[in-house]
Amino acid sequence: MKPIKESPPKTRRKFDPTFKREAVGNWLSSGKSAAVVAKELGLTEGLLFAWRKLLPPDAAGGRAAAGGRRPTASDLQSQLDEARRENRHLREQRDIL
Repeated sequence: MKPIKESPPKTRRKFDPTFKREAVGNWLSSGKSAAVVAKELGLTEGLLFAWRKLLPPDAAGGRAAAGGRRPTASDLQSQLDEARRENRHLREQRDIL
């Protein structure tokens, strides 16, 4: 009778919510496939799909946050205008101080 080899128990890796959110956001915003992003991060693509389901749409980033559509030029222009207004306001506050 052949002796049975005992292998050490496998330990499961644990990922914090921030890593999960950033991994899914990277995947969705990069335009790469889940398999490519998963390989880059040392994960399985199934994990990315599971994490995407767990995250609310606005937390995932990428196209999921935009309701599955790409932003239009007018959307991007309005975001840019808002950022410029905020920068101008912050510069004024800084100069006052």
